[in-house]
Amino acid sequence: MIRRGGLLRDGALTVVFLGLLALVVTRLDEANRIYLAGETRIIDGDTLAIGAERIRLLGIDAPELAQVCLDGETPRNCGQAAKAELAAMAALGRVECSGHSKDKYGRLLAVCTSGGRELNAAMVRSGQAVSYGGYAAEERFAQAERRGLWAGTFDRPQNWRRQHGGMDEAPHMESDMLSRLMERVRAFVGAN
Repeated sequence: MIRRGGLLRDGALTVVFLGLLALVVTRLDEANRIYLAGETRIIDGDTLAIGAERIRLLGIDAPELAQVCLDGETPRNCGQAAKAELAAMAALGRVECSGHSKDKYGRLLAVCTSGGRELNAAMVRSGQAVSYGGYAAEERFAQAERRGLWAGTFDRPQNWRRQHGGMDEAPHMESDMLSRLMERVRAFVGAN
């Protein structure tokens, strides 16, 4: 028979151990994080550059520059519109980006802000980009409000790239060390 006091003690020790482990992992993750700020060039609706570093906005996907969407029967270049929207948002203040990994094209996957506003979320909420591993709530909002892309019809950028021979990539989301650790802990606890 297992005593209740022993179970409580073991549970408390496990929580303390996992907390300390999470703290260590968070510190290691922060040590690997890259911070960039400064003069920004807008490449397209989800890519920008600060100095020589190209940055891909994490968790979103904007139309390609040549992509055309329909507003009713009227075609419009939604790729250029997304680029213009990102440029307008970036002009609101100093652009600051933070990320810790790169995509297969060597671009830093990052969350960027300008004027205190997160650009990744704002692009999806405005309807100029879609969720691509993150920002599902912002996409639902834009769709419900028929903002940007959602005002008409469009191919998701990933599908458009496939059809037109563009660069292909998997959806991305924040996958820092702490998140990966917590996923493993949840899987372990669920298995027991």
